[in-house]
Amino acid sequence: MTDKQWDTLVRVVRGEMVQPMPTGFIIDCPWLPAWHGCRMIDYFSSDQHWLAANLNAVRTFPDTIFLPGFWAEYGMCTEPSAFGARCSFPEDAFPHAAPMLTDIEQIDALRVPDPRIDGLLPFVMNRLRLGCPEIERAGHRIRFAVARGPLNIASHLLGMTPFLTAMAERPESVHRLLVKITTFLSDWLELQRTAFPSIDGIFLLDDVLGFIGDGMFREFGLPYFRTLFTSDVTVRFLHNDAPCRVSARYLEQMNVNLFNMGFDVSLGELRGLAGENVTFLGNIPPRDVLAAGTPDDVRRAVAGVLASVSSRTRTILSCGGGMPPGVSTENIRAFNRAARDE
Repeated sequence: MTDKQWDTLVRVVRGEMVQPMPTGFIIDCPWLPAWHGCRMIDYFSSDQHWLAANLNAVRTFPDTIFLPGFWAEYGMCTEPSAFGARCSFPEDAFPHAAPMLTDIEQIDALRVPDPRIDGLLPFVMNRLRLGCPEIERAGHRIRFAVARGPLNIASHLLGMTPFLTAMAERPESVHRLLVKITTFLSDWLELQRTAFPSIDGIFLLDDVLGFIGDGMFREFGLPYFRTLFTSDVTVRFLHNDAPCRVSARYLEQMNVNLFNMGFDVSLGELRGLAGENVTFLGNIPPRDVLAAGTPDDVRRAVAGVLASVSSRTRTILSCGGGMPPGVSTENIRAFNRAARDE
């Protein structure tokens, strides 16, 4: 992200009116390698392919804010790998972290990982260090410390169904697991912030928030996210593109000031739930419109999003969720033109 783009992002988060209306997308392995023209395994295993793909994106779309920007990641395997999860990397498909706990009570033997040396995390850090000089020569900086959220990681370590079941049947054990994960995540985010002084944002991704009700969210979600979204960074960014009506009303209590949601809720409805102080990144359908639609479909969808909001402050136009596979250069350009012209 360039200094100008970061300034724009901060101004929008603070509630200033920015014209033309900014656009931004979360980009990572589901979209970037294929769009760039390389296999996923090359993107994950080659610093050169990873850097070239990200540079290609920011140079092709210089007026778009890509979030978090030069994301060094290994899909859903990044954080679970530090706990010892077995990770599978198909040649040209998404990686997968297999559950490693067969019972919630095994957490007592689970060691809190050291992000400096455990799993894939040292490779993430070294990729950023190696790429940083070229990233900065291109006019960009590393702006976000990034991690999957605590509920997301827990669901990968235990399995989604066993984890959700344990919330209801063994809540004390779930809390012990989440305390360990949150301790690890605090260390992991701090390691990134210390290594790259240009970081002034935290970005957490957690779709499990959308699978639980209000009571469970307040017990198992709110306190841990509030711990992780420390108030000493300017941008506190949460992604949850599962159903978000339950958690949206707690965004401010979580210290979140930038939110990327699923496309099943309009920005107008979401504003009523979240209040006036959270900035939204969204919200056209990612797969059916941005990826599978025509440029005219994209333009109509952008117009529809803008018609659903009473104010254009604290809004960055995007899709609901991250950039999906198969989105064309033509459709991204149509999206940006529509945002500029509406």
